[in-house]
Amino acid sequence: MTSLIVARSELILGGQKSGKSRRAELLARDWLAASNTHQAVLIATAQPWDEEMGERIARHQTDRAERVPGLRTVEEPRYLSEAIAQHSRPATLLVVDCLTLWLTNWLMPMAQAPEDNSGPNRPLAGVPIDSIALLLDALIRAPGPVVLVGNEIGLGVIPMGAEVRSFVDALGCLNQEVARVCQRVTLMVAGLPLTLKDAP
Repeated sequence: MTSLIVARSELILGGQKSGKSRRAELLARDWLAASNTHQAVLIATAQPWDEEMGERIARHQTDRAERVPGLRTVEEPRYLSEAIAQHSRPATLLVVDCLTLWLTNWLMPMAQAPEDNSGPNRPLAGVPIDSIALLLDALIRAPGPVVLVGNEIGLGVIPMGAEVRSFVDALGCLNQEVARVCQRVTLMVAGLPLTLKDAP
């Protein structure tokens, strides 16, 4: 089995069930296998919005524990920059899964109905502007490798609802900003990786 090469930072994008989380897990598995001093931490951003989401989270936790037993999980739905700064070490690989839910947690918080969170008509309007800057800075300064997982949802038809269009725009802008500072960007399609960027 060929080992994957871990980049200093990698953004893995893809559609639902494209294999993006699996690739991140494989990177963590190979990182842990490379040295007995290596550690890996998953920063989970998902929140149990409803019963189905709670079941999905529990299923992912169980499956992940079987596939990569050495991958430790911490939950941080909003403050990613702080979590990266807290857990990043030269011998520790971080997996952030996922940026899409992180953005959702800011734009449509559980304590507030989505229709009450319209805000100005501009991408990322519901996210504190310093949160984006702090996230990018944390990625640049992280002493260990960071793998980020996110959805690419802008390839389909244009949504009819203004709120959904705004979210698609915001996610596209976020993905561009994170891709700009990451060493590697990978697009997953049908379980196959396509390298979009691989800077030295």
